[in-house]
Amino acid sequence: MSNLIFPEGYKSLLGEKETEHAIVLIKDFFQLQLSTALNLTRVTAPLFVESGKGLNDDLNGIERAVKFPVKDMGDAQMEIVHSLAKWKRVKVTSMGLEPGFGIYTDMNAIRADEEMDNIHSLYVDQWDWCAAITEENRNVMYLKQTVRKIYDCLKRTEFFIYDRYDMIEPILPEQIHFVFADDLQKTYPDLTPKERENKICQEYGAVFLIGIGGKLPDGTIHDGRAPDYDDWITETGDGHRGLNGDLLVWNPVLKNSYELSSMGIRVSPESLKAQLEERGCLERSKLEFHRRLLAGELAQTMGGGIGQSRLCMFFLRKAHIGETQVSIWPEQMRKGCVEHGIFLL
Repeated sequence: MSNLIFPEGYKSLLGEKETEHAIVLIKDFFQLQLSTALNLTRVTAPLFVESGKGLNDDLNGIERAVKFPVKDMGDAQMEIVHSLAKWKRVKVTSMGLEPGFGIYTDMNAIRADEEMDNIHSLYVDQWDWCAAITEENRNVMYLKQTVRKIYDCLKRTEFFIYDRYDMIEPILPEQIHFVFADDLQKTYPDLTPKERENKICQEYGAVFLIGIGGKLPDGTIHDGRAPDYDDWITETGDGHRGLNGDLLVWNPVLKNSYELSSMGIRVSPESLKAQLEERGCLERSKLEFHRRLLAGELAQTMGGGIGQSRLCMFFLRKAHIGETQVSIWPEQMRKGCVEHGIFLL
């Protein structure tokens, strides 16, 4: 509750029924835009994967996956996914997709260790996407090119909603601003990572922050990132490191930076080994997924996740993610939200 924000004088622009209709409109429109822009084919996806294969997303490496035994498999342990960051790469490989083509899916996850607030929930729904790339595409220029395509999809979706609900006026700037995490630290050395994000997003409106997870000049990291999917260690040729990042926008309701997507070029065998060494978890190289990657058996890819409920929350100018998804919330939070005009689904 300490991180919960109650915007002064907040009142939802749409009622519950209108909100439900708008959620469907946003999801249907955006996924068509995304799949067209990035040449993505929709595929089905797992809700759970087998434990011990290295296939689940470890997030920051400390979050516990929800597990359960399967009677008909000798009580083998399964895990509810945190995301499909690594599963997607295996899928793209098995489908034999050519560079420039990929997949997307509706990902539903449970993150039991999430600290719930305005934008974090136990239930996570996102479009997980992944595309095959060439070795030559493993560079910042290609990363930025893809980010701009996704940002154009966001811009088109924003106008699509405004065209139907004219009280929700467009606010996204024409262009997205790119900045490396180490440069942002140099600009605001006395601020926390979140405070830096707030500053840069308030100034530019939309920002792609590059190099999430890699070490900054002072030895810290801007934010946690698992060592086995995004490449945050490769040199970019201009004194920086990292081929991944977060897509952030300025949230006019919460008055802070707001992450819509985490994405990046995925690790090569070389960068995976380097990142496992840096994080002190080389033991993961014995897991099935990691063995295949280190042996060069998996396609070179880039990918990411785009929060569905977060996207709806932003475009509908909601104050709480519980206004665009159904989840479980502490009773104290529910009461506080009602007192401040926030009605959770």
